[in-house]
Amino acid sequence: MRRKSQIRAGFVELPLFLLIFGIFCASMIIPAFYAVVTRDHLASRAFFYSCILGMVVFTLIGIAHSGRKTRHGALGPLLSLLSSFLLLPALLTIPFLEALPTTRFINAYFDMVSAITTTGASMFEDPGRLSDSLHLWRAQVAWMGGLLMWIAASAILAPLHLGGFEVTAQAEPGNPDARRSTTAPVNPRLRLLRTAAALAPTYLALTLLLWVLLLANGDRSLVALCHAMSVMATSGISPLGGTHDTGVGFGAEFVMMLFMLFSLSRLTFSKDTITATQGGLRTDPEFRMGLALIFGVPIMLFARHFIGAFDVAASAEGQETFGALWGAVFTVTSFLTTTGFVSASWGQAQSWSGLDTPGLILMGLALIGGGVATTAGGVKLLRVFALYRNGARELERLVYPNSVSGAGVVGRRLQSNGAFIAWIFFMLFAVSLAGVTLLLTFVGAPFEDALVMSVATLTTTGPLIEFAADAPIALIQLSDTAKMILSGAMVLGRLETLAIIALLTPDLWRA
Repeated sequence: MRRKSQIRAGFVELPLFLLIFGIFCASMIIPAFYAVVTRDHLASRAFFYSCILGMVVFTLIGIAHSGRKTRHGALGPLLSLLSSFLLLPALLTIPFLEALPTTRFINAYFDMVSAITTTGASMFEDPGRLSDSLHLWRAQVAWMGGLLMWIAASAILAPLHLGGFEVTAQAEPGNPDARRSTTAPVNPRLRLLRTAAALAPTYLALTLLLWVLLLANGDRSLVALCHAMSVMATSGISPLGGTHDTGVGFGAEFVMMLFMLFSLSRLTFSKDTITATQGGLRTDPEFRMGLALIFGVPIMLFARHFIGAFDVAASAEGQETFGALWGAVFTVTSFLTTTGFVSASWGQAQSWSGLDTPGLILMGLALIGGGVATTAGGVKLLRVFALYRNGARELERLVYPNSVSGAGVVGRRLQSNGAFIAWIFFMLFAVSLAGVTLLLTFVGAPFEDALVMSVATLTTTGPLIEFAADAPIALIQLSDTAKMILSGAMVLGRLETLAIIALLTPDLWRA
């Protein structure tokens, strides 16, 4: 027993990036086993040999590292997280290239970065080019990347006041709750282990439940599993190329939409971070604002559809009307949570009203994004709420210059200068968007396509590349430089600009 505890303790003390590397390598056995069942021997050998090779490398490095004391600074976990998004995809491309020898390394690397950052932008337009094993691998990598962000939000970003936690009142300097939660001498490795032990079973259970519900609605096993993992990770990866025009019924879409709500607020599945409120979801500004957008935007779109239907003298039968409304509700929910699935009724809604492709609406929803400390990308609802509260207060002061306003139950979640910090992040996001767009135009991409690709990658909403532009953008036809720019933008969008800047802060290096 003592020997086992020593081995377990030595395993835990390994560098965080090495542990993540070992977990991803061990997970390759899943697509290898699936490929054996489906008689895809080429993919089976590729994943099995890559799994063995990865585990050998992990074991050798682990043995070489044994006996060394790991430094538990503030920089280490954040740097390991960045390395996981930048370096790990290069290792995950090995079985991908072996199972699909007709592609190049840069294409496979881009696809793996897109998966692990839960962006979901596919380099391959035709889903039939990839085998079922590769579709499973892409969805699995994205699912594990989503779990990594679930854990990292509480164990890495929250103590550093990053990822949206910088605008919360509990993170304000001088707050006694902040001192207890962030300045206490807690081993970062223990915090990671506790968070992983608490959240991983929940994440897995929700995914399995959604898989079973999708199977009950008629999806075949692989499609249901990939869609379940994609919804939980908000990656939008599908072996069918999406949920539109693929036979996915209303029941499956309804179930997926319900599980997308987990990306509106972390309070929907956990209270392990300093964003928790005593009132729960009832007083949670993120969840309330998310629901307002989910119901408000479709109502406005439906009104436009309805007026447009009369303008073009189209019929307004009950079934067509419901299809138009449901297509808007599902698609708005999907892009607000940066999942990117489009309802099968979305095309029907557009043809019913005569409305052109609303690319700006979809990009605007993705820019807002989901909740703090979830798998969703974008600016995040809490920051938007902070800007809204500040704007409302400034308008009130124009009418009543000497008024004194209370924060209220909901407003107490924000610190006094939360709007200022949110505005700084918004400006950094805008600068990043302009910079990525400019770089893409320099390497030959048209401006409209460059803008769509920049928004898609920085908000980790890959399906925007297909649905927000006038025509789907063929990523595989881009230059290698453009693909590397987009890969960097996906990592930047996943970790956010403030986290990248924090890595350059001298105080963190001295911690």
